[in-house]
Amino acid sequence: MHPKVLLDTCAELVRLTLTFEHPADAVVSRFFRDNRGLGPRERATLAETVYTVLRKKLLFDHLAPSGYGPKERRLAILGFHGPRDFLKSALTEQEKNWLDQCDTIKPEDLMERHRHNLPEWLVQPLKDQLGPGFWPLAESLAQNAPLDLRVNALKEKRAEVQKELAQAAIKSVVTPFSPWGLRIDGKPALTKLDAFTRGAIEVQDEGSQIVADLVLPEEGDQVLDYCAGGGGKTLAMSAAMHNKGQVHAYDTDRRRLAPIIERLKRAGTRNVQVHDERNGLLPLRGKFDKVLVDAPCTGTGTWRRRPDTKWRLTQKNLDERTSQQQEALAQAGEFARPGGALLYVTCSVLPEENEAQVNRFAAQNPDFEVVETLSSWETLFGKDAAKPRSSDGKTITLTPASTDTDGFFFS
Repeated sequence: MHPKVLLDTCAELVRLTLTFEHPADAVVSRFFRDNRGLGPRERATLAETVYTVLRKKLLFDHLAPSGYGPKERRLAILGFHGPRDFLKSALTEQEKNWLDQCDTIKPEDLMERHRHNLPEWLVQPLKDQLGPGFWPLAESLAQNAPLDLRVNALKEKRAEVQKELAQAAIKSVVTPFSPWGLRIDGKPALTKLDAFTRGAIEVQDEGSQIVADLVLPEEGDQVLDYCAGGGGKTLAMSAAMHNKGQVHAYDTDRRRLAPIIERLKRAGTRNVQVHDERNGLLPLRGKFDKVLVDAPCTGTGTWRRRPDTKWRLTQKNLDERTSQQQEALAQAGEFARPGGALLYVTCSVLPEENEAQVNRFAAQNPDFEVVETLSSWETLFGKDAAKPRSSDGKTITLTPASTDTDGFFFS
């Protein structure tokens, strides 16, 4: 595609995305369906340009003032994912000069809001929570997220899968923490690989793999995944249990739960029961060794890969999520047996959804106490492994800055 045409196409996709009427991934997918003539490289350029604009929206808004043509074009130029010479061949002389001026700006010369690119109403609470850790987190959330795989231990060994990927010209490295993880170079069409179709791999961020490991699922356990969604953690726990014991996967949203059936078949999983109605679980109250509550949340920990959600988030959304979390904890707590464990997880970095929730639950339910989990981290990954953040010495928070994973809270 001619550079000028590609840049114009990028600008149009940026315009459609910044209406925020629909999630960015849905907008991009529909745009590709409506423009089937786009090749793989063009699609990659378009998608990465849009996501770069979303990650650095406040900065790019500042650098792309009105009076210099359509704003979406200016944003597309700043976020363009491709060779600079290719881009400049599509620009006017005025645009080239303006872009060169932008390139000379130093971060220390910018206002804070143009450096952190976060919703203003969340900045001070995050600073209060993180202290000097605020800026490393803000900078990490503005980066591209890696693509991680979990090797299905029921079918393959990680080293063998890594060799198979290499034969398909896909480079990978082992993940720093998860013993099942591989980090992929680029974004290949994984679903077309034999390793995927036969269930040897699943796409899963290393952070998600880690929190599934921190459940410490063992052979013979009775485990309840109370907010199972698409089943990523269900699959991980089942594999760690070597298809022994039982994992019950439940979610109130049948649409979110729908993909789990096909994923279970592909993975060769035999010890999972799926529930889409809570009534079917009621006879099992007080019976589970471990109950995992992967609670609905704002998703602030996933802003690297879903940057549009930070501009769609409101205080009302946060209030709704915290209410749902309290309800999920109260309901799930009924299923843990005496001496069992209730495990609470979010993909958020906000204390209102994390520490505040588990402390509130423990205060209202004297049969439960918040127990220390850092020792489990050392057991799994070694005493010399990089440590996650812990605000209270008991709970764990993974962040892109500390563990190079999505943000996850675990208690």
